[in-house]
Amino acid sequence: MTRPTRMEPILDPTAHTDIRTDAASTDTSAPRLDVADIRARLESKKGQAYWRSLEELAETPEFEDFLAKEFPRQAAPLEGAVDRREFVKLLGASLALAGLTSCVRPYEQEKILPYVKAPEEIIPSIPIVFATALTHGGYAQGVLVESHQGRPTKIEGNPDHPDSLGHTNPYMQANTLSLYDPDRSQGVTNAGSASSYSDFVNVFATALAGLQGGAGFHILSETVTSPTLARQLAEVLAAYPQARWSQFDGLTGNAQTGSQSAFGEIVQTRYDFSQADTILSLDADFLGPGPGQLAYSQAFADRRRVRTAEDTMNRLYVVEGNPTITGSMADHRLALRPSQIAGVAYALAGRLGVEGVEEGGLPEGLEAAWLDAVIEDLRAAEGRCVVVTGETQSASVHALAHAINAALGSVGKAVFYTDAVAVQPTDQLASLRTLTEAITGGEVQMLLILGGNPVYNAPADFGFTEALTKVPFSAHLSLYQDETSTRTTWHLPQTHELETWGDARAFDGTATIMQPLIEPFYDGISAHQLLAAVLGDTEATSFDHVRATYQELAEGDFEAFWRGTVYQGTINGTKLEPRPLQVQADALRLSGAAAQATGAAGEAAAAAGGLEVAFRLDPSILDGRYSNNGWLQELPKPFTKLTWDNAALVAPALAERQGLSNGDMVRLTVNDRSLELPVWLMPGQADGLVVVHLGYGREDAGHIGTGVGFNANVLRTSEAYWHATGAQLEPTGESYVLVSTQLHHSLDTKGVENRHIV
Repeated sequence: MTRPTRMEPILDPTAHTDIRTDAASTDTSAPRLDVADIRARLESKKGQAYWRSLEELAETPEFEDFLAKEFPRQAAPLEGAVDRREFVKLLGASLALAGLTSCVRPYEQEKILPYVKAPEEIIPSIPIVFATALTHGGYAQGVLVESHQGRPTKIEGNPDHPDSLGHTNPYMQANTLSLYDPDRSQGVTNAGSASSYSDFVNVFATALAGLQGGAGFHILSETVTSPTLARQLAEVLAAYPQARWSQFDGLTGNAQTGSQSAFGEIVQTRYDFSQADTILSLDADFLGPGPGQLAYSQAFADRRRVRTAEDTMNRLYVVEGNPTITGSMADHRLALRPSQIAGVAYALAGRLGVEGVEEGGLPEGLEAAWLDAVIEDLRAAEGRCVVVTGETQSASVHALAHAINAALGSVGKAVFYTDAVAVQPTDQLASLRTLTEAITGGEVQMLLILGGNPVYNAPADFGFTEALTKVPFSAHLSLYQDETSTRTTWHLPQTHELETWGDARAFDGTATIMQPLIEPFYDGISAHQLLAAVLGDTEATSFDHVRATYQELAEGDFEAFWRGTVYQGTINGTKLEPRPLQVQADALRLSGAAAQATGAAGEAAAAAGGLEVAFRLDPSILDGRYSNNGWLQELPKPFTKLTWDNAALVAPALAERQGLSNGDMVRLTVNDRSLELPVWLMPGQADGLVVVHLGYGREDAGHIGTGVGFNANVLRTSEAYWHATGAQLEPTGESYVLVSTQLHHSLDTKGVENRHIV
C-alpha cells in the first residue's frame, strides 16, 4: 500500500500498515514543471498574484485532475447538478462513515468493568490536570497534562512557566502518542537476547569494580540541564575520579562555542523581543523549534499588534538561505547562501565601527542600499534592537553578532547574558571526537550512553559506529531499540518523561519539577535510577532522588514547599540573573578573519561551479527522534507541505539550469560522499543552495519510521556539519513519488483574476 495522498483514517490503529513508498518510482509520466513558462505567467499577471504551488501556477494537468478529485469519493455525484441540501447530506455522510470506521475496535468485544471503589479525585468524564514539563534538547518546556481516569490524553502549555506561557508546539502535543507507542522498548536485552535489569546491575557492578578508580569508564549523554542529574553525575565522577563524561546532542548547534569565542567562556544568551523595535536575523529561525521558541514567538507577536494610535510595530530583517517561519514574518527578507551570511555579519560589524573589524567589501548578492537601510534602522533603535544568529551559523558569526549587539547598546536592554543553563557546557562535536578517539585507542572499557542516538547522527568522518563495537562493555538507555541500541552489548528501556519523576531548567534557568502521570508501561528505567545504580543504590526511586536535590532549597516546612512546587510546575528563585560581559577584542579579530575566510571559500566554490549544501533539522521530526511518531510524520512541513519524506530542496533557478522537476532523483555529492534522493522546487530559496532535512533514512526507528526518506547524515562531517561548499548535483534519470498536501483544498478560480477570497 503506498502512502495516502490525503489524510485518510487508518482503520486499524493497532496494525502497523506500511503507508510509505519503499522504493523510488520509475514512472516518469507525471507532467514536468517548466520554470520559464511559470516565470512568464507571473510576469503577465496584473496586480498582486497569490498562488499555493508551482503546479497551480503552471496549470498542469496534474493540478487540474487533483481539483476534480479533491472531494471525498462518496461525493462523486457533485460532478453533476446538485443543490446545497444534497451537497451537505453527501458530505456529512462521508465524514460520518470515516469517523465510524476509524473508531471500530479491530478485535472482538471485551467486557469492561466499572470502578468498584473509584479513587476520590477521579470523576468519570471529568479530567484532572497536572503541571509537569517536557524537554527539548535538554531544556524544560512547562506543560499542563490532562488525564482521564489515570491516562494522559492531552497536553497544553503551562501559563505560569517562562518557556511555554500557556502555549504548546507540535512536539509537545505529539508526546502523548509517543507515550503509547507500542514500538517503544519493552525490556532489557543483552547481546540481542532478553535479560533483566537485575542481571544488568550485577554484571555492571562486577565490571566497574575491576577498573581502578573508574579508569576506562565513560558516560555519554545529551545536553543536561537537570539539577538532579547534575548532582548524580558529580557524585559518580567523585566516586570514580578516572571516569569521563562526554556529551553529544543532535539538536545542539554553535551558539555555545560562539559565546566562548566572544567572551572566553560559554554563557547563555537570552533575548527580550518585547523590547526590540528593530530585529536582524542572521539565519536564525527564532520563531521555529528550539528553547524559548514559545516565549519568543509571543513576545514578537505582541509587538506586531497595533491596538491604539500610539502603538508601533517592530521591524524584522531576515537574511537566510531557505524559507523559515521567521523569514515568512519578515518585513525585509534577503535570500543568501549560508557562507554569504558570514560576509554580511562582517560587513555589518565593520560599518557599525565594531573594534577589531575593518570595513570591507560586500558579499555577492548583498546590495549596499539594503545594508545601509538595516544599519539606519538599527542605529535609530539603539538600545532597542537585536541581532540574532542561528545555531547553524559558525562560532565566528555568533561572536560578531555579540559584538554588534554591544556596539548598538542592546546588551542589558534587549539582549542578556547569564551563566550557562546546561550543567557542563562544552563543544559537543569536540567532546564526541575525543570519546571516539579514546575508544579507538583502546582506552574505553565501559561505556554508558544515556539517551541520544549517536550511531545514527554522529559525523560520518568520526567512525563512531565502528568504534562502538570495540568497547568490551557498553549499555544504551533509550526509549527505542534504535541504531545505537543494536550495537551496544546491553540495552535498557527508558521511561517516558510522562512516566517518571525528574527535573530540568528552562531557557532562562528556571527549574521545573517533572512529575509522572502514569506508571511506566514497560518497567522502564530512568536516568536517575541508572546513575544511582552506578553508585550502588538500587532501591531509591526517581522520586527520592529528585526530592533530595531540593531539600536545601526549602525554607521551613519541606513538605509544604514540595507540594507547592509540584503543583505550580516551577521553582521560585531559580531563574538565572544577567551578567555583565565584554567581548574580547583579540577573539573578535580572529572571528572577523574566520568570517571573511568562510565567505571567500563559498564564493570560490560557487565560481568553480560548485553548490552549497545546508543540513537542517526537519520541521516535523527534528533530528530523527520523532521518526516513529505518525502524527508528526503526517504533519505537513512548512512551505513544501511534504509528508513522510525529505528531499533536496532547490531554487527554481537552479532547477531550470539543470532541467529538474519535482520528484526527479539526483545524486548529491559532498566531499566524495554521495546520496541519492529526490528534489523539490522551493521558491524563495537562495540560488546555488541545496537544503536537505535530517531525521530520515532510519534503519531501526520502529514500524512507522524505519525506511522512511533518505539519510542525510552520510554526507555530514565534523568540518561540514551544518553546511558544506563545493557540492555537486547530478540527475540520475529516475523519479520518486513525493507526497505534498500543498494542493489540498484548492478552489478553482480559473478565468477569474485574483479571486482568492477564501
